[in-house]
Amino acid sequence: MMTRPADHPEVSAQRVGVLLINLGTPDAPEARAVRRYLAEFLSDPRVVEIPAIAWKPILHGIILRTRPRKSAEAYNQVWTNEGSPLRVVAHRQAEALRERFPDVSVHYAMRYGNPGIAAALERMIEEGCARILAAPLYPQYCAATTATANDAVFAALAAMRVQPALRTLPAYYDDPLYIEALRTNLSRQIGALAFKPDKLLLSFHGMPRRTLELGDPYHCHCLKTARLLSEALGRDVDVAFQSRFGRAKWLEPATDATLAAYSRDGATSVAVAAPGFSADCLETLEELGIRGRETFLGAGGKHFALLDCLNDSPESIDMLERLIARELAGWVRPT
Repeated sequence: MMTRPADHPEVSAQRVGVLLINLGTPDAPEARAVRRYLAEFLSDPRVVEIPAIAWKPILHGIILRTRPRKSAEAYNQVWTNEGSPLRVVAHRQAEALRERFPDVSVHYAMRYGNPGIAAALERMIEEGCARILAAPLYPQYCAATTATANDAVFAALAAMRVQPALRTLPAYYDDPLYIEALRTNLSRQIGALAFKPDKLLLSFHGMPRRTLELGDPYHCHCLKTARLLSEALGRDVDVAFQSRFGRAKWLEPATDATLAAYSRDGATSVAVAAPGFSADCLETLEELGIRGRETFLGAGGKHFALLDCLNDSPESIDMLERLIARELAGWVRPT
């Protein structure tokens, strides 16, 4: 009978892990921290598809000299006592899912900023994770979000001698679990408003139109989500795209232009939802909740409401639990 040598390193029990991934956030609402964050974010070739030899002088010579201070002011308007809104929600989502999966190691990471993907994976492997589900929380697939999150996971594993088995969460833009979570959550929020909105605007993050022409399915995924949600709610919805950047032509219609035009068309009350964001962040709370409100009211609108993202709501956690359980089939026994 063979026995383990006395000097053999300790062998930990193998575990299953889930890594929730979101876009990222600076460490503080200060220009220096925002500059570090933007430098990492805007240096990603998945995000800015311009040859580096042309883009780097613009990024380092102009953008990182001017934009961090302005962005820091925006972050200051939405920063909480607990920190970045996105990081706070990500932490709560992970905590809630740990309760749903007590035998699974659940962590969260940011593609840009902290906690980083490589560090999170290293920690999970130290905990004994031999099987990991990487779960980018982007319902609609986009190369600039889903793909780059997976890239970072693959790059971290590429540096490891002993790699864990890996699965990735697919896009869930048309999954009945996602549509029902949105329907229930938004219906509850709209029902609690002090006014009945003439318009329900679904604002998705924008992308250069060139990405659609190159075959990125993001635009199609957004429109299908909107159609299915409209059917589930039993009401019409409008779709627009926010966060335009640079001079290139972006997906249209633009959210700010749509909000400005509503009152001219006789719509004086609007509710805005951002179903492409799994957690509230700068783009929802400041761009939509503050600047979007100002645009709508300044153009003659009367009533404006920004609806919360799914965040760590009961609908969100129930949906994520079932999506994740499906992807863990064969690794984790059903409870």
